[in-house]
Amino acid sequence: MLKFWPACRRRPTAIVARVRRVVRACLWARPVVGAHAAGTGGDLLRGRAHLLAENALLRQPPLVLRRSAKHPGVTAADRVLLVLQACRVRAWRQSLLLVQPETLLRRHRAGFRALWRHKSRPGLGRPPLAAETVALIRRLAADNPRWGAERIRGGLGKLGIRVAKRAIPSYPRGAASPCPPGQTWATFLRHHAGAIWACDFLPVSDLLFRPLYAFFVIAHGSRRVVHVGVTRHPTDAWVAQQLREATPVEERPRYLIRDNDDKFGKTFERVARASDIAVLRTPYRAPRANAVCERFLDSVRRECLDHILVLGERRLAYVLREYATYFNREWPHQGLGQAPPVPPPAAHQGRAGKVRDVPLPGGLHHAYHRAA
Repeated sequence: MLKFWPACRRRPTAIVARVRRVVRACLWARPVVGAHAAGTGGDLLRGRAHLLAENALLRQPPLVLRRSAKHPGVTAADRVLLVLQACRVRAWRQSLLLVQPETLLRRHRAGFRALWRHKSRPGLGRPPLAAETVALIRRLAADNPRWGAERIRGGLGKLGIRVAKRAIPSYPRGAASPCPPGQTWATFLRHHAGAIWACDFLPVSDLLFRPLYAFFVIAHGSRRVVHVGVTRHPTDAWVAQQLREATPVEERPRYLIRDNDDKFGKTFERVARASDIAVLRTPYRAPRANAVCERFLDSVRRECLDHILVLGERRLAYVLREYATYFNREWPHQGLGQAPPVPPPAAHQGRAGKVRDVPLPGGLHHAYHRAA
């Protein structure tokens, strides 16, 4: 009897604790007083279209979850529907169960970019340029690396080709340009060749093997033989007098190239300074430093002196002057585009008539002209 009484006292206590847990659970799950009324009132104030959109938005995630077993897969159509339905619902952030709000905003921005990318795509525009015009643009750009679009456009305008300035940069210059970005040595020397002359001596032996000396002055720019002199005794005074005769008041160079021969003495230097001519001495054993003059001396020996007997000083002077006249007026020079150093008058070019030849000098070479 004493053992049974404590057990009876513990049973009502357990029953009371269980009843309390059940009541507490019911109160926690029970909605707040007035919540249904407030929700119903809010739904009555909203429009029918808004309620339908919210219902459709709430139904879409379960449909997606129903199609997938483990990981829900969202198709492109689902993304479009979610974005369109969220546009009609004010509280769309609370209605989303499957995706995050940031994901939906990112998809909306992507759709916005795609829309304007489609609207901003280029149209047909102006018709493309002809292939010949494009090739000419690239040729002008390659031959003149420092030319811009406006300069190329001006060059095309001189040829009668009208091209917009903005159309020229759309045709690149090409990966391998034949010209370097800067000017070449040939271009640099061609710019300064008009102000450079060169002089040198050519030793010659007469019929009795006595030495003679021919003195030449050559203009670099035109390859023209400016002066020819012959002597047996090339003294400093004689060389200085040849420089005076070769440089009159109206024609003189800015620079004069010579070698290190002892024949060019102090008198020669004084005459050069008085004429405002800077004398440039070539390095020792460097014939290429005076290549234009050396090449001409080789032509004189190969084309003229190797085919005649030099009887004396006066004969040599006459032959060399005749050859210099032929060289200046008739010799087609490769460096001048197959033109002679002294071009013929325009009146003698391109006219019709019988072709006649003039032997120069002494029949070694011939010059051809049309008869008047």
